[in-house]
Amino acid sequence: MELSRLQRVLRLVSILQTNRFCSPDELAGKLKVSRRTVFRDLDTLRKAGIPYYHDDDKGGYKISDNVLLPPLNLDLEEAMALLLLTSDTANPYTMPLSQQTQRAALKIESALPGHVQRHCAPVLKETSTHYHKPAMGQDGRDSLGKLQRAIRQKRKVKISYDSFYEKMVINTTLSPYPLHFANRAWYVIGYSSMHRQDRTFKLGRILEIEVLTQRYIRDKDFCIDKYLGQAWAIIPEGKLYDVKLCFAPMVAANVAEVLWHKTQRLSWHKDGSLVFEVQVDGLTEISWWILGYGDQVEVLAPKPLQQRISQVAQRIVQKYEQAMSE
Repeated sequence: MELSRLQRVLRLVSILQTNRFCSPDELAGKLKVSRRTVFRDLDTLRKAGIPYYHDDDKGGYKISDNVLLPPLNLDLEEAMALLLLTSDTANPYTMPLSQQTQRAALKIESALPGHVQRHCAPVLKETSTHYHKPAMGQDGRDSLGKLQRAIRQKRKVKISYDSFYEKMVINTTLSPYPLHFANRAWYVIGYSSMHRQDRTFKLGRILEIEVLTQRYIRDKDFCIDKYLGQAWAIIPEGKLYDVKLCFAPMVAANVAEVLWHKTQRLSWHKDGSLVFEVQVDGLTEISWWILGYGDQVEVLAPKPLQQRISQVAQRIVQKYEQAMSE
């Protein structure tokens, strides 16, 4: 969406108040306008009495430290934590609301005391973060804005959804409750007219979405923590299992250093192997996680999970035996 001139000039001020010197080409890229428009906007700032200057050595423009906004009372570590979360290294496909957070970062940085800005810049330059990018078309950004509006206005939405569970495209009317970001993706939870119960939908699988005029009344007793219960990740299946796994010494320490689930319990064997116990709602999600460790993990309980992993392992062996025999 094209910014109005006022919005663009205000964004230009935010950019110039950071501790970076921006060239005309960089400003044009950030504002999505031509160099000529950048120079016109700079002239607008000059006429408004906003003191910016150009550094020939650094080849860019900048506004004097804190000329417009009072400094935030943040120390260096607090400022670094916020700026790292909202930095340009955040992947726009997987970081929640990354475009909005990057705009917020410019405003935060511009309001920091000058000495904090000067310390943050070189450290941020030498700090990198990596986010895994989901499959093409799976980010759900097109649906996110419409769902936010629907939730704010308490309106139902009609969606066309590529259902992994039903293995077909379904159509349902949804009363959206919370938006939930987990496992590098956005989800919406709400009452589905087709299923006649609360269900979880991945935004990246929504093919079409329409915000309806029809309103809904949210269940006042709905709580996302209660809804997710003891699911391994985001999909409760309605039955609790006491899972017991044994991880080989090669991966045991790696597993032990992460809090995978709120009910997990760990115990060590003398040989360095790890017994991992957890109570989960459903076996599907945890089975995917277990399979990722290959032969470095053994399912000790329950029997249904042993059978599930065994069946998958057998199918894998059959595929490779067939491929090698051809």
